[in-house]
Amino acid sequence: MNKSFVKFVTDFGPLAIFLYIYYSSGKDIKVALVPFIVATIIALLINWFFEKKLPMVPLVGGILITFFGGLTIYFNNPIFIYIKPTIINILFALTLLFGKHFTNEPILKKLLGNTLNLTQEGWRILNNRWMYLFFLLALLNEIVWRTQSEEFWVNFKVWGLLPITFIFAAFQVGLINKYKVNE
Repeated sequence: MNKSFVKFVTDFGPLAIFLYIYYSSGKDIKVALVPFIVATIIALLINWFFEKKLPMVPLVGGILITFFGGLTIYFNNPIFIYIKPTIINILFALTLLFGKHFTNEPILKKLLGNTLNLTQEGWRILNNRWMYLFFLLALLNEIVWRTQSEEFWVNFKVWGLLPITFIFAAFQVGLINKYKVNE
């Protein structure tokens, strides 16, 4: 089976299922969370089956979706799922902030070192930019869920946070080219 197709389905399939059920159930987030959690667990199992390992970001995301989605369902309170993106982004930002203290180099280099060959300065700048982005995304999520409707938050999470992240990543190409080590 095509690995990129499997990756696409496991990355975006649970989200598509969530959105479909959310909108077809009359915008009931608690109804949509059960299939979302199940689809996320299935996606992780598919990753394990094909790769014999679980990538850290989807694994952490899956654990947090299951945990906060479960709390939302159990306590019948959506605040738990609303704060999940905040917590994930803060965890990522803090990992980038403090990771270098444990590894003596930017943690992003540890994560992406095989795919990018940058100078130490390039890694430091890239690591810091991603750290600031994750803190910004956490703040944006907090502002939106606290001031807008649930439907607006759901749409912002999918059509706001994801595109912001992709656009931000695209804007890092200049920095990567500037600090690339030519072999």
